[in-house]
Amino acid sequence: MTNPPIRPPVRIIGIDPGLRRTGWGVIEIDGNRLTYIGCGSVEPPDNLPLASRLLGIHEGLAKVLGDFQPAEAAVEQTFVNKDGVATLKLGQARGIAMMTPAMFGIAVAEYAPNQVKKTVVGAGHADKNQIQVMLKILLPKAEPKSADAADALAIAITHAHHRQSTALRLKVVGA
Repeated sequence: MTNPPIRPPVRIIGIDPGLRRTGWGVIEIDGNRLTYIGCGSVEPPDNLPLASRLLGIHEGLAKVLGDFQPAEAAVEQTFVNKDGVATLKLGQARGIAMMTPAMFGIAVAEYAPNQVKKTVVGAGHADKNQIQVMLKILLPKAEPKSADAADALAIAITHAHHRQSTALRLKVVGA
């Protein structure tokens, strides 16, 4: 009888894209156990031109990726609102949030906001306070200083729970 291979823990970064604040949260998953590693946000100055703010997001995320060395990444999908210009700008920040891990050779998964809420809280229309409460339960050592960092941790947790089905889906599609 042979023992199954021992899998090492997997480090995951969750990214909540935004032009003012791009939240990031890093966790490890080892079997069923989640461990908090770190979180924060990249905050380029508001007075910079759009291109410079996008560059600031890229540089900040690149530093986080270099410091924490995650193996997988997850980004929240864009929430489309009535302001087309704001949605387009957010989409540009999201592009940077997806491109930066890809430049490090890290696969990037995407999750809808309702899927993140449903995974972490159990309801797809949970509010930010409910997410904060569940984060304290799931990651007791985590103390995110902003809602963006908390959201990024929730995105990382969502990926930890859905990563196997996401990997299978990508294999089937041939991506």
